[in-house]
Amino acid sequence: MRILEEGKTDYLKVDPDGYRASVRDNKPHQMVSKLMTHKEAVERFVRDGDYLAYDCNYFQRGPSSLIREIVRQRKKNLWLCGKFTYIACAILVEAGCADRIDIGFIGFGPWISRAVREKKCTIYEYSNAVMTLRLKAGAMGIPFMPARSFGGTDGFQHSGCKIVEDPFTGKPVLLVPALNPDVSIIHVHQADEFGNARVFGTGIAHAECALASKRVIVSAEEIVSTDEFRRDPARTSIAHFTVDAVVHAPFGAYPGTVQGYYASDPMGVIEAMGAMFRGDFTEYLKKHVYSVGSHDEYLQKVVGTEKLAEIRRRETIREGYAS
Repeated sequence: MRILEEGKTDYLKVDPDGYRASVRDNKPHQMVSKLMTHKEAVERFVRDGDYLAYDCNYFQRGPSSLIREIVRQRKKNLWLCGKFTYIACAILVEAGCADRIDIGFIGFGPWISRAVREKKCTIYEYSNAVMTLRLKAGAMGIPFMPARSFGGTDGFQHSGCKIVEDPFTGKPVLLVPALNPDVSIIHVHQADEFGNARVFGTGIAHAECALASKRVIVSAEEIVSTDEFRRDPARTSIAHFTVDAVVHAPFGAYPGTVQGYYASDPMGVIEAMGAMFRGDFTEYLKKHVYSVGSHDEYLQKVVGTEKLAEIRRRETIREGYAS
């Protein structure tokens, strides 16, 4: 296959056969309980220097409680799969946890220009579609995926993509390099203790994240019985054999929303966005991460039961109108 043009930056190198062997040898394929706390899951499965992927974003079914726990444990040198996100990238970089980002959509604010200028963070350019295709390739166990976008852009020059001569038509086609993240964190509506999980409504790449990653932590709004999954297996979004840890995390996406469970908290969103616009997360991290020792304590002491009841009520009303 003849290479016509290629991006001139670093990218995560993958070994599809090695990944398949690792999953075969190290994943707990048997039905064993994987329930653990936020603290235990992050301590065991998120390691300094990991390539970290997460599904959705800080305001829409994002694994926000797990992200706060990663910050609380002061993980270092993470490389982020930054698709469809901006606040989470800013929090992890500003907290000193991440120093590289494959950018699909990064958002705005002075924090990013300062982070790059001060060499706190290196940016690699992609698009949301390209990042999702990279995960899909990793999930399929192949080294790359063809695409009909992104070539001819300035971003292409700062990516790990290549343009090659299609061996079938002779025309140029873009190839995106596969991703096999070291760890993915995914927030779901329901899970059982073994790791079977359900995502209702909007999703982006939760199945691809789970299938492509060496280690997977699922946080769930509800822990339900395995019998419930067996009664309706078609609703299973993620299979147990891809998952390493299950964390019970009611309101785990706060201040964001989980469709059908609770609405977002407008003041919480404004507070996070304000920190990003100012480029100063010092007070935000102090209040929302370091002031408490766990997600449960965060909900009780920082958010409060009244606010949780209110966002639950607002989503119930919205669902009623929608139906």
